[in-house]
Amino acid sequence: MTPRETNADSDALVRSSIDVPPDLVVGLLGSADENLRALESLLAADIHVRGNAVTLVGEPADVALAERVVSELIAVVNSGQTLRPDAVRHSVAMLTGTGNESPAEVLTLDILSRRGKTIRPKTLNQKRYVDAIDAHTIVFGVGPAGTGKTYLGMAKAVSALQTKQVSRIILTRPAVEAGERLGFLPGTLSEKIDPYLRPLYDALHDMMDPELIPKLMSAGVIEVAPLAYMRGRTLNDAFIILDEAQNTTAEQMKMFLTRLGFGSKIVVTGDITQVDLPGGAESGLRAAMRILDGIDDIHFAELTSADVVRHRLVSDIVDAYARVEDPALANRAQRRASGNRPRR
Repeated sequence: MTPRETNADSDALVRSSIDVPPDLVVGLLGSADENLRALESLLAADIHVRGNAVTLVGEPADVALAERVVSELIAVVNSGQTLRPDAVRHSVAMLTGTGNESPAEVLTLDILSRRGKTIRPKTLNQKRYVDAIDAHTIVFGVGPAGTGKTYLGMAKAVSALQTKQVSRIILTRPAVEAGERLGFLPGTLSEKIDPYLRPLYDALHDMMDPELIPKLMSAGVIEVAPLAYMRGRTLNDAFIILDEAQNTTAEQMKMFLTRLGFGSKIVVTGDITQVDLPGGAESGLRAAMRILDGIDDIHFAELTSADVVRHRLVSDIVDAYARVEDPALANRAQRRASGNRPRR
């Protein structure tokens, strides 16, 4: 969508008008104009809506940015996707960064659909993450809670299974308290480790028909198991996800990565700021980031608080804790979020 007209006022302000297709106006503005209010709070240009015309007034650079944002959001609505304030915020963040990516291309990329619900990336880094999964054999998704690293990895795994790119999915996590404390939990071994694996089951049920999952698990098409069960195996033709990888030791991480077989893909997710290993042991995820950086076909996708897709406060909480716990790490995350630090 291009501006209908652009005029310069005598006080050096610029006025631009964009005609929105009448059937897209409500979707663009949002319920009770919530998207419009989000735009007004995020953009420096003044925004006025009358009928199906959106008028922008402000400094030339501010109006130019607002034109791009509105045009991209119109494209999102035109694709049939429901536009919400969080998507508006992410779109503005993408266009104010250093990249040239189109928010519409990011927000309309379908990964997996089930019963009318479609899973898509919501930020530029999330799109880069899922693109990396397509392009590389081993991908590390590293970032704070709420950035979608596990959920999107799971969606790619289910999609790969449905399209027959792999013949099975293997989901695993370390049980960091699997030593003495595990023995005091009631029930069988399976019941003892179930709490550690429950988040993976929950995500799986969100992406597949619940009645189908037990059948696939019984047939060995889907396997959810603690990390210790991976030792001694070679995993061929599989999509393998290691979640909560920050709680692996360096030895466990090496063991896991060397399970890779032919026709398989590995996604490793974790948050290096939330290590629960006892005795101050070095995180296997942190060690892998140091040791494996630069190896061909291994990609490190780093997500930041800017990619948090939970409540807006979650991003603020992540940043606040990072500033207190590790100022150097917080500064590096901020540089990545602003696009100043190139990643391969």
